[in-house]
Amino acid sequence: MTDAKAGPALGTDKPGFDRGLLPPMLLGSVLNPVNSTIIAVALVPIGRALGAPASQTAWLVSALYLATALGQPVVGRLVDLFGPRRLFLLSTGLVGVAGVVGALTPSLGVLIGARVLLGFGTCAGYPAAMALVRSEAERTGRDSPGGVLTALAVANQTVAVVGPLLGGLLIAVGGWRATFALNVPLALAAVLLGLLRLPKAEPAEDPSGGSTSGSTGGSTPRASLAARLDLPGMGLFAAMLVSLLLFLMNLHLRDWYLLALAAAAGAAFAARELRAATPFIDLRVLGGNPPLLATYGRALVAYVVSYSFLYGFTQWTEEGFGLTPFHAGLAQIPMFLLATGVSVVSGRSTSVRGKLLLGAVGQIAACLVILTLGGDSPLWTLLLVALVFGVPQGLNSLALQNSVYFQADPERTASSAGLLRTFAYVGSMVASSAAAAAFGQRADTGGLHRLAWVMLGAAVLYLLLTVFDRTLGRAPGTGTRAPD
Repeated sequence: MTDAKAGPALGTDKPGFDRGLLPPMLLGSVLNPVNSTIIAVALVPIGRALGAPASQTAWLVSALYLATALGQPVVGRLVDLFGPRRLFLLSTGLVGVAGVVGALTPSLGVLIGARVLLGFGTCAGYPAAMALVRSEAERTGRDSPGGVLTALAVANQTVAVVGPLLGGLLIAVGGWRATFALNVPLALAAVLLGLLRLPKAEPAEDPSGGSTSGSTGGSTPRASLAARLDLPGMGLFAAMLVSLLLFLMNLHLRDWYLLALAAAAGAAFAARELRAATPFIDLRVLGGNPPLLATYGRALVAYVVSYSFLYGFTQWTEEGFGLTPFHAGLAQIPMFLLATGVSVVSGRSTSVRGKLLLGAVGQIAACLVILTLGGDSPLWTLLLVALVFGVPQGLNSLALQNSVYFQADPERTASSAGLLRTFAYVGSMVASSAAAAAFGQRADTGGLHRLAWVMLGAAVLYLLLTVFDRTLGRAPGTGTRAPD
């Protein structure tokens, strides 16, 4: 890749990707995974310090994912309309505020609030990065910026894997509050890079031909701007998602009304979006894009497995096996090393079917190994599990990301990327609920095995969704095929 400001790339008259965009893109996109994973080794110390059982500290996981699952497609749509710069700056600034609140919190309730702020604050990084990749591809005339997509995937999965180790190190040095304080320098760096590097691009044109800026002189009125934002659609989407995720957080028949509320809000949302001139989520386009819908389904079940391992297995290594938070993070180093290598090597190809199949098989194999573990297992078996999980960790996120990039409507790249994260976080909520149900008050070996059976079922479903998906590789709205 060549900096666009340096002129055309070698051997072609087309400019190269602007490498100056990479630092804010990468840093902004990893703010969410670092906060998603660093908490894994902090749950036990936080529970001990604040006198909260595992069933209550699980809200620290759920709160972030609830906020992020809701915020990602909303912020993604705003990025599509207004461009990435302003949303990136506002959101990453909120991350710094959340870091201060979390570091100084006096209670678990306030700490959960800080995690909600982190969820909303980390919403813009990934959709903004995907929108920049798309805009740079259009500017340079290079349709497949595989190196940049690989860099995004590698950065996200690397941070996701190294998060527990970083969390353990911070806890050993400064206690669990240091895992929240880390967000302050990260947010400052992201805001500074955003101010210096992100382009002040003109906002996108809406389908009716008006500017989305809301300013005078040829732009549409503020009332029309509100219509393009589809605030009623966003509200109904929020009601549907919050009700569904609250139900998933604590699966029980007594909470059936939450599922009913989710269904009612979903029906109203569908009716609204099908009538709206500029819908928040264009259900007609989405419904006519089976490859993208299949990708979202795969993301949901893949992340049930991934996050069950991240939180459930990590908690068990501390409470069921007796490792310290630092050593629990250190035990995942083999996964970090292998996942990084797998992503770098496989990222040279934009094809996805082989990555998805191998990723599914790797998840199944890892779940089977977990079923053999016990409190007296040798340490090398824990390292083996982490090593086996490194293969799907390095393949799945890259394949799913590339799928969305090629399958989504180019004008809705950011919101489509946000929806990918939403489906992933629904999967994480299922994983969190499954872990809470499997472990109860303590993460013991019996609970780990119960969780492993849930993971195995999801991994098998992921494999079946890939094997029998005849749309895989088909580009939407054309007779051609995207990289298979």
